[in-house]
Amino acid sequence: MASRGGECGCRAAARSPTRAARTGRSLPLGDNGPRRASPARLGRRATPPGILSGVASRAKRTEQAVAEAASLEAAKDAAGARERRGAGTSDPLVGELRRAGLLRLLVLHFCAEGPCYGNQLIERIAQLTGGLVAVNPNTMYPMLRSLEADGLVEGQWEHPERRSRRFYTLTDAGREECVALRALVGDLLDRLAGSIEAIRGELS
Repeated sequence: MASRGGECGCRAAARSPTRAARTGRSLPLGDNGPRRASPARLGRRATPPGILSGVASRAKRTEQAVAEAASLEAAKDAAGARERRGAGTSDPLVGELRRAGLLRLLVLHFCAEGPCYGNQLIERIAQLTGGLVAVNPNTMYPMLRSLEADGLVEGQWEHPERRSRRFYTLTDAGREECVALRALVGDLLDRLAGSIEAIRGELS
């Protein structure tokens, strides 16, 4: 019985050539015969030290270049801050007028003349001030919603059945607010105009 089992084993071995025979390569020997190499060990290659140092050197140079570029950009921003200040942003005269309520007054004033929508108000204010007072939608539309919430203007959709342009008209409370702002902003405009005339007369 053992003899027949041995014959079967020999035949199976003869029919199944070893991996070394199929690939033509010999496997490393261990203490108990051929030792199989793990897939991770077969796929792993040692990285030469020179390549690692080169990668580290390039990464360091890139980091330094980014830091220098950021510092240069910050320096340019600081140096050009005065030049970039435009009317309607950091301009001191316009800033003072804005704080006094000029933009709010202009919106109420135009809404008193007839129904107005956001982009129309932006264009009319820019045209009136010659671009001195710059307004963008991120400023205009929140202001209109605030004025409506305060009961100073009333808004209606152009087409109620779908989202379209929203027209605003002045309410009675809005007219009272417009009169109060006109007096406040008017005094400031008179003072600024007097100062500008005095400067112009001095320099002429």
